Amino acid sequence: MDALIYTVMSGAERSLREQQVRANNLANADTPGFRADKSFATAMRTPGYGYDARHMSELSANGISERAGAIRQTGRDLDVAVTGDGYFTVQNAGGEAYTRAGSIAIDAEGTLTVNGRALLGEGGPIVLPPYTAVQIGADGTVSVQAPGQAEMQPVDRLKLVKPEAGALVKNEAGLLVPRDPRVAQLPMDETVQLKAGYLEGSNVSAVEEMVATMATSRDFEIQMKLYGAAERMAQAGDRLVRG
Repeated sequence: MDALIYTVMSGAERSLREQQVRANNLANADTPGFRADKSFATAMRTPGYGYDARHMSELSANGISERAGAIRQTGRDLDVAVTGDGYFTVQNAGGEAYTRAGSIAIDAEGTLTVNGRALLGEGGPIVLPPYTAVQIGADGTVSVQAPGQAEMQPVDRLKLVKPEAGALVKNEAGLLVPRDPRVAQLPMDETVQLKAGYLEGSNVSAVEEMVATMATSRDFEIQMKLYGAAERMAQAGDRLVRG
């Protein structure tokens, strides 16, 4: 019984954590550019002398689903979607962070932003000069039409990155950062392509998340039944000892 308790309680904790992840995914099913969270667990032996027979479920590092979300046309010039693999780079408190959200805004100083964070280019935050029109090319080039001018003039180029699969994790703000803490920033990748006038939606599948939520609920119920079985086994052992 004593060995079983370790497995049961850690398994129940893993199920509760999984339910939280699924609930958060469902809550962001309509958030543009959102990447669904994934949780992982591995089996481990309980450390310490005399605990070799006790095994637990250990939560390991989190991950994200990297499949693309559906792209919809908006007709807005400052809405851009990444086609294929790749991410936009935004300014973060710790340096750089990455996102698939492409609804770009321009603040009072002319800085390009995404969800209130400065969008980075080759030379840092992109600040526009006086303009009458803004255009973002397929390669990320940002161009403006100056007052009194007929032609578009390039200002900067968005820093687009393409990390290896599994190289990014989410931070507390929900932004993507390198999994390896030794990596301060990712290099620019010139092969990433954009589509102006479009936005990528969340890659969350509501059906998949609902099915996974029900399966996780059943897992938790099983863990609780095992907990009751462990308690009955302990009581039976006590009766044998007293008898």
